[in-house]
Amino acid sequence: MINYSVDQEKQYHIQLAPGEVGEYVILPGDPGRCESIARCFDSPKLIARNREYTTYTGTIEGRKVSVTSTGIGGPSAAIALEELVRCGARTFVRVGTCGGIQLDVKGGDLVIATGAVRMEGTSREYAPIEYPAVPDYTVTAALIKAAEKLGCPHHVGVVQCKDSFYGQHAPEVMPVSWELENKWEAWKRMGCLASEMESAALFIAGSFHRVRVGSVFLVMANQERAKAGLENPVVHETDAAVRTGVEAIRLLIRAEKEREDE
Repeated sequence: MINYSVDQEKQYHIQLAPGEVGEYVILPGDPGRCESIARCFDSPKLIARNREYTTYTGTIEGRKVSVTSTGIGGPSAAIALEELVRCGARTFVRVGTCGGIQLDVKGGDLVIATGAVRMEGTSREYAPIEYPAVPDYTVTAALIKAAEKLGCPHHVGVVQCKDSFYGQHAPEVMPVSWELENKWEAWKRMGCLASEMESAALFIAGSFHRVRVGSVFLVMANQERAKAGLENPVVHETDAAVRTGVEAIRLLIRAEKEREDE
């Protein structure tokens, strides 16, 4: 494992130094969501804003926690994780959005990932494609427990990660349409719950660095329900996913404190 602890300079992209972030970090994609997420912390403070990366730090249960936006897609998400690890972060919860694939996954539901299809490029520069992209079990269990506690409708299972948003939504116009359409059918048949863009890279990079990563998503809509002529609510409010991610971190911190008291 690479030891980054001796680097005291601010990281190039996120513009943060060791001590400016907590060991627990929430990772939304949109910088615009960071302020509202930070309001869930005690005494939040804006620490840095650079490119797509905005960071606030505060506390939960007396422990330092942060929220850092990652932008869209695996490359920028992996950069955020890499540099946050160098600053001392060790547990990450991705809170984002996705599109449903299975017909019972409706807009407004949550999806908690147990694995991610590596149909993207970033993770391939970390590990061979045979290595699975899976989240940390303890973080995933905390997310499930949090969703249950808050009464949020949720699904637990594998998600698909891609690099091209429009490759999903208009595959028929792409030069590689045969591949995109056939693989989409394969993900459906395998029971893949939803499609998003960051978790595979985060899970693989997290495995490499021996840090904990988990993901929870708001389902914004489901194109398969639309194709089937079913009701297809479109939801943009991410509050349920945010509250679930924050509550999961609260549960993880409490569990850590209990271990320390033993």
